[in-house]
Amino acid sequence: MEDLFTFLLEPIRFEFMVRGLLAAILVGIVCAVIGTFVVLRGMAFLGDALAHAMLPGVAIGYLVSGGNTATLFWWGLGAALITSIGVGGITRGARVKEDTAIGVMFVSMFALGIALISGVRSYAVDLTHLLFGNVLGVSNTDLWLVGIFGSVVVITVLLFYKEFVTIAFDEVHATTIRLPVNVFNYVLLVLIAIAIVVSLQTVGIALMLAMLVNPAATAFLLTRRLPTMMALASLFGALSGVIGLYLSFYISIASGAAIVLVSTGFFVLAFLFAPQRGWVWRLFRGNGT
Repeated sequence: MEDLFTFLLEPIRFEFMVRGLLAAILVGIVCAVIGTFVVLRGMAFLGDALAHAMLPGVAIGYLVSGGNTATLFWWGLGAALITSIGVGGITRGARVKEDTAIGVMFVSMFALGIALISGVRSYAVDLTHLLFGNVLGVSNTDLWLVGIFGSVVVITVLLFYKEFVTIAFDEVHATTIRLPVNVFNYVLLVLIAIAIVVSLQTVGIALMLAMLVNPAATAFLLTRRLPTMMALASLFGALSGVIGLYLSFYISIASGAAIVLVSTGFFVLAFLFAPQRGWVWRLFRGNGT
């Protein structure tokens, strides 16, 4: 028992670990809440596109600030918001399918980011932690930004929960009862963009999609009730952050990758053993046992 306490308490002797744990828990919950709607509406491609489309904003923020993380946050947020609103505008204004609009905005913004990065050689080294995350480098300012904007995402979802659910399951019905469907679609796009930027320091651009999708997909395999799904997804997201950070501390691997691998592990367990939906469950039921 003493060894267990030592194992659990040793990392939190360091302030950077405490900040990292708080950030990882907050990010896990925020991504799980908004990720529930990403999974239900099949918007994973959008999440991936927004994560990569913020690259030019991050690059410009680096150029004007010399690497200040708070500045990178605001510029990254601006790029993500421009992309999300652009996707909505192209989809509705040009009457093209959403995946086409996402593709146009995604490749354009990502190409712009690569062009900016290629112009300054030091970018390749200095922006590596933004691609793969650096949760152990979270500052008090970063933690406040995560807390404030993460709260905005969660509170907005709770305030308009019924509207988001109605649109997620039946957009035609939502239109017939005169819900402002377009407005809520834009709001959802903005919330996804905020969640992605909030997660930038924790898991990075390259791994961001996993935090949006993995916890929600895991919960989806375990329950058919949306409130329960959202709660379970938040739990899996927070646990992924904590366990991944401990793994990172003790076996010296990248923190962002560790968090994502843990979340993937939860999904694999649910995929195999979830009641009714798990592969092993269905295999035994198919054999009549």
